[in-house]
Amino acid sequence: MLPIKTEISHLRKRLAQVSTSRILDDHKESVIFYTKILPTLMRVERCTIFIMEIGSNRICSMFGTGLEEIRIVPPMDGSVVGRVISTGKSVIDNDLTSHQGYHIQIAEQTGFACHSMLCSPIKAKDDNQVFGAVQLLNKLDRGVFSEDDRLQLEEVAYILSTSIKSTAFNQEILHIADFLGQEVDRLGQSSVRGKLFIAESPAMREVLHLVKVVSTTPINVMILGENGTGKELIARMIHEQSARKTKPFVPVNCACIPESLVESEFFGHERGAFTGADSSRKGKFEDADSGTLFLDEIAEMPLTVQPKILRALEEQEGQRLGGNKTISYDLRLICATNKDISVLVKKGLFREDLYFRLFSVEITVPPLRRRREDILPLALHFLEQTNLRYARNVAGFDTDVLDLFEQYQWPGNVRQLIREVERLVALTADNEIIRLSQCSSPLQEFSQIPGSNGGPALTSLSIPEHVTYLEKKLIEKAMKISNGNKSQAAKQLCLTRQCLAQKLKRYRLL
Repeated sequence: MLPIKTEISHLRKRLAQVSTSRILDDHKESVIFYTKILPTLMRVERCTIFIMEIGSNRICSMFGTGLEEIRIVPPMDGSVVGRVISTGKSVIDNDLTSHQGYHIQIAEQTGFACHSMLCSPIKAKDDNQVFGAVQLLNKLDRGVFSEDDRLQLEEVAYILSTSIKSTAFNQEILHIADFLGQEVDRLGQSSVRGKLFIAESPAMREVLHLVKVVSTTPINVMILGENGTGKELIARMIHEQSARKTKPFVPVNCACIPESLVESEFFGHERGAFTGADSSRKGKFEDADSGTLFLDEIAEMPLTVQPKILRALEEQEGQRLGGNKTISYDLRLICATNKDISVLVKKGLFREDLYFRLFSVEITVPPLRRRREDILPLALHFLEQTNLRYARNVAGFDTDVLDLFEQYQWPGNVRQLIREVERLVALTADNEIIRLSQCSSPLQEFSQIPGSNGGPALTSLSIPEHVTYLEKKLIEKAMKISNGNKSQAAKQLCLTRQCLAQKLKRYRLL
């Protein structure tokens, strides 16, 4: 299974063999040819061809006799052209001037008072898809249209439809490829070492905006957030978008350093500075020179070393343990914590002067339960990456699993989601989809809680209540699968678009 970006790249390369401009030029030339030949072939005064916009209910382009400087866009309601396109059936009107309609406005606009008209749909015979309409016009002295004329025009319209259908198909492929590419780019607007950073939710998009802003300014940053939210990933992103990106990024977890070794870890030591110091060693401040020093779990830094850290930040210099040489530091500091340091300051567990010196800007990374729009894109991304890493080919997730993922609280945040996906891949056979029964115990237990799937706790036997709940869930799924396209969702639900619109309004799902 190739990565999504690779698949899209291959698709774009294949489509590059057919120039979009050439497709449109060929399409235009073909239609113009018919507008020129049909008046002679059918012995009429004027011919106009209308083309529908792909994926919409709008007439977007037209070509016709004597219309080089005039743009005609007939409405779908209230015009013969709109009726022909909507119904897919030809219309003959040999007494057009006797009744009102859109044609009266066009006669005033063009100066061509039409008496008789024949209009046929441009549609394919295999699926009856309508691409537009061909309209023939005559003044009073040129005669009327017959059934033989209708049959002849419908045959010409069918031939024209094959050309337009091919063009529309190519344009649709190009459109889909560009849309997919934009979606992947949008979901992964930023990356760290080639890894996509998924940001579909407004909350995470705001975080990415802040990252972009602070990256260009060499100020110190504090990243706040629960464990597993990706604070180090944000720190790396700031570094890799900054002017220091070619210099070292040095991460230090303050909670993992024994208190007796903290000073040596940060500032280094000279040979013989203490028992076991067999050689000189640089500290993290020196390692990060010209780059970025990332202090994770900064709230766990011992009080005893905080004064020296403060001095190093203020003076931008320090000394190795056991040495007397002053070493200058040129670095950017980024810190992270899952605690409220201001509370620790009030309790006397963290120096106030160091707290105010650590950062100029705060960035708060929201927990996964506050960015639910990101859960499914993240799960799919982790599935793809896990398949690649372990040479597996797990086909995907069952919809019940995706529903559960969206409703679960994820106390371990993104880190827990990664672990869950890796576990599910390990338990699922190749070419099979991940089932709800394979989820870990915490998720299984959550799924058994009434109402945990986002719906009401349906403890009654009321059929209307259950039907309403099921209908809402099916509509939500269809809208999600179709990316909000109501026409596609209605087709999947076997409803009319109008019926779906009414249900969306009734259930407040708009």
